[in-house]
Amino acid sequence: MSGKFFLDTNIFTYSLEASLITKASKARQLIRAAMATRQGIVSYQVVQEFFNVALRRFAASMSYAEAESYFSTVFRPLLAVHSSPVVFLRALQLTSRDRLSWYDSLIIAAAIEAQCEVLYSEDLQHGRKLEGLLIENPFR
Repeated sequence: MSGKFFLDTNIFTYSLEASLITKASKARQLIRAAMATRQGIVSYQVVQEFFNVALRRFAASMSYAEAESYFSTVFRPLLAVHSSPVVFLRALQLTSRDRLSWYDSLIIAAAIEAQCEVLYSEDLQHGRKLEGLLIENPFR
């Protein structure tokens, strides 16, 4: 990993999933690399999606104090893309042109806006390139 890379929500959810040992280990490795290299990026959407899961759907939901701590230590240093007209317009173009779902298009648009080389996600087509962005499934 030499350039900027974007981490999708599933990386963060798997990092806290004790029952999925291999995925959790790989996810934690990516998060550590993102923080150590300062090359990892997330968007506002990733933060929203993660806390929607972490506060309600985990087997042992995060407390609000744990969520605040996680936000401060993990997400704040990585949060580089906020909602903007540019991101929304690019997402609309991706949705129309590439037949992607709206939420996938928002993730891809944010990664492109942040000038990332790679988007790590389990939810998108591994090896696909969109506007110079390579999609990689780190759990393959």
